[in-house]
Amino acid sequence: MPLVVHPHFHRRRTGVTAHTELIVPELARLMETRALGRHLAADVPRIAWSELWRRIRREPVVWHAHRNNELLVGLLLRLLGREVRLVYTRHGGSVPGWFTRVITRYADQLVTLNAQSAGFMRRPSRTISHGVDLGRFVPPADRAEAWRKLGLGGRYGVGVVGRVRPMKGQGDFVDALRPLLGDFPEWKPVLVGLVKGGERAWAEKLRESTGGALVLAGEHRDVVPWYQGLSILVHPSYSEAFSMVLVEAMACGCCPVVTRLPHVPAVIEHGRTGFMYEPGDVATLRELLTQLMREPERVRQVGLNAAEEARARFGVTHEARALAGVYQAALGR
Repeated sequence: MPLVVHPHFHRRRTGVTAHTELIVPELARLMETRALGRHLAADVPRIAWSELWRRIRREPVVWHAHRNNELLVGLLLRLLGREVRLVYTRHGGSVPGWFTRVITRYADQLVTLNAQSAGFMRRPSRTISHGVDLGRFVPPADRAEAWRKLGLGGRYGVGVVGRVRPMKGQGDFVDALRPLLGDFPEWKPVLVGLVKGGERAWAEKLRESTGGALVLAGEHRDVVPWYQGLSILVHPSYSEAFSMVLVEAMACGCCPVVTRLPHVPAVIEHGRTGFMYEPGDVATLRELLTQLMREPERVRQVGLNAAEEARARFGVTHEARALAGVYQAALGR
């Protein structure tokens, strides 16, 4: 296999950043794969512009872009170099703009994360879900002890992981849980994620509406201890192309309660590996949480099922092997 390059030109840390940091080292086990750009973890294999320029003029190189600006640079390199093959992953969960549709026509291979995104792009694509590091995201030996170490009190944790903002649905989570707190004092609610300036007042109002019971835990680079401590992971988002939080939580043995976004039914089997409800349906979310908080043993069993499912289907190794097939197809265009 030839050199595979994953460019990363974004300054702010996002889910795409985390994905690049995970998939590049995994792909490097199968073929020569390196990242190009800064703002990535130090241990991610990298290539310098000077070496890349030399190599694109004498050998095939696969350029795997994750953003529009990266694809545009790849198009320029293809004009200047001899054998640059373009792969593009569409990460967004919404309808793409006309510009995205136009420039992605020039990609040799298109990767989407779910069937809905594939339909949005209006051209053939390979649907490949993201994978997680199954050596890192593992169930705890003792979930009660893992929760105790977080120091939040209570016996069980129920929470949301991800940036705190209205479109992520934390307001629905709080609205659903607020009337239940008095009946289930052993359950502690928590929001784990970045609260940016514009959302701080809103997040504080959510906390105050629970009488201070809700914990705003802030952003944590290492979220594994939170997944291992929480018993129920609620993912109330209104829009996602593919949720890494969901599969990470499953791999750690959380019981997931998730909005029925287009990709979710392919991940969750309702009642066995998690539970689904329609986005914004606070009443159904409250009903599900009531049932689960009454039955901690059921929560535990669904979490075990979820972890088994994640290990079978959502490891990063699965994703890397699928991408290797995409690169072969790009080379044989």
